Amino acid sequence: MTEVASSPPADPAVLVRIHDGIGRLTLNRPGTINALTHEMVQLLSVALDRLAHDHEVTAVLIDGAGDRGLCAGGDIRAIYDDARSGGRESLEFWRDEYRLNSAVAHFPKPLVAVMDGVVMGGGVGISAHASHRIVTDRSKVAMPEVNIGLVPDVGGTLLLAASPGWLGLHAALTGTRLAAGDVMALGMTDHYIEHQKLTDLLGAIAAHGVESAIRSLESPPPPSTLVAQRDWIDHCYDSDSAQQIVDNLRRVGMPGATAAAEAICAACPTSVLVALQAIRGLRGSGATLEQALNQEFSMVGAAIRSPDLVEGIRAAVIDKDRQPKWSAGRFAEVSVDTVAEFFRSAGDPPFPGLVRPYPSDLQGVTR
Repeated sequence: MTEVASSPPADPAVLVRIHDGIGRLTLNRPGTINALTHEMVQLLSVALDRLAHDHEVTAVLIDGAGDRGLCAGGDIRAIYDDARSGGRESLEFWRDEYRLNSAVAHFPKPLVAVMDGVVMGGGVGISAHASHRIVTDRSKVAMPEVNIGLVPDVGGTLLLAASPGWLGLHAALTGTRLAAGDVMALGMTDHYIEHQKLTDLLGAIAAHGVESAIRSLESPPPPSTLVAQRDWIDHCYDSDSAQQIVDNLRRVGMPGATAAAEAICAACPTSVLVALQAIRGLRGSGATLEQALNQEFSMVGAAIRSPDLVEGIRAAVIDKDRQPKWSAGRFAEVSVDTVAEFFRSAGDPPFPGLVRPYPSDLQGVTR
């Protein structure tokens, strides 16, 4: 009789450990920069609930396995495959993911998110809503969804709307990668700790508590390049018209502004218009995170039905030709009705019974 060697059990996608009363949740798909799957969202949700009710756990830390980053966002290859067959599984993923984002924001104990390395999209959602957010000299944070025919989500529209001036809108429409100083300037993180000191963080928290541990390890952050450019950013983005924003950027003539105009024009026109509408609408609205997440659920529900999402992922990840053929080639080709569709309900929202985050005047959308 021939014996067949069994495969070793796969490592869990999320490692859940407790060290001296400190819970540690480690995203464990380093080969994909810990890209979030539906299974990982469910594992994180269950683990957070258990740790919240464990009286011996005083704080929780979230980090990522490997040396490339905390999380590169959602598993967009899986979203690509699902979108081509109707998108039902992606909607279930997003619904559960947004509930996880809310659970992170309302976790009853200190929750320390280590935003080291690459932190994009869904990675922002599991970190930037935490009570204690840490960036490092290796941090590269971005919400680049408009580049693949999607829109900023995981509460990102609310975070970006709350940023000083129009820095958040600039980050959303260009999808630019933000270094530590920029992330702090946007208000999306609290502390800067050099990467080499992270190995001391868990032990310091266990020995001295979260606040004292962070104080003992943190340093002043490097200067923000965005803050240095804020004058032209605030001037150029102070418009409800995407085309006007691009025209403003081109007229400024500075290298950063010209690059921003090129980035916006290369992104999906529909996604840019929807992101612009959402972020401008949330500014000063007093909306809760859950209201913003409900609206984002409507937005991604429309995106999954649009050919732009499949095309954007194809060009960026599948074929990697970086030459997407968007359904509308210019802002002027996107109808008001098309934008309005992104703000209509996409089925059962993650948080039923909440009113819209802001009174939307979709007839006022300009292109």
